Amino acid sequence: MLTVISHPLITHKLTQMRRKETGTKDFRETLDEIAGLMAYEITRDLPLKTVNIDTPICKTSTFELAMDIVLVPVLRAGLGMVDGITNLIPTAKVGHIGLYRDHNTLQPMTYYAKFPSNLPDAVVMVLDPMLATGGSASSAIKQVKKAGARIIKLVCIVGAPEGVKKIESEHPDVSIYISALDEKLNESGYIVPGLGDAGDRLFGTK
Repeated sequence: MLTVISHPLITHKLTQMRRKETGTKDFRETLDEIAGLMAYEITRDLPLKTVNIDTPICKTSTFELAMDIVLVPVLRAGLGMVDGITNLIPTAKVGHIGLYRDHNTLQPMTYYAKFPSNLPDAVVMVLDPMLATGGSASSAIKQVKKAGARIIKLVCIVGAPEGVKKIESEHPDVSIYISALDEKLNESGYIVPGLGDAGDRLFGTK
């Protein structure tokens, strides 16, 4: 299921990220802010459980989160989304997955994967700013499923129809959240209009 999170603040901040003049500092801060704003919509359906507590006035019955939250950023660019979400959910645990594309097969290969032990009992959010072809995201989802994850949300900033279609086809049980569905992929596999290479812009490596 695809959810495009439409909000004036997100749209405004995404415009700043898209500008080629935006430097590393502003790109990084804005990515962090957008991830935080998206977190409200992403967590809308988190399950709650009833708890009995004492307020300063009396005993009462209320609710708190029933499941743990695990964030799994796809290295490198996914790291830029972690702080924005953990600011809202400071108890979230964080795993990591690193992928590279094999030059011969062009298939994504895992070079690093480290997850908390509670994946089977948690809501797992796979974080990757760009959903282009969908190859890396699909591979990351396969890895967390292999580690036991059952409830998975893919959280991206910008997506292309091709990437969305791939995830919906290969992982129909995964909810997809993006802040903008762009036009297409170009011949080099970049999202159009997109915002360039998120990892390079985030870390100033290009």
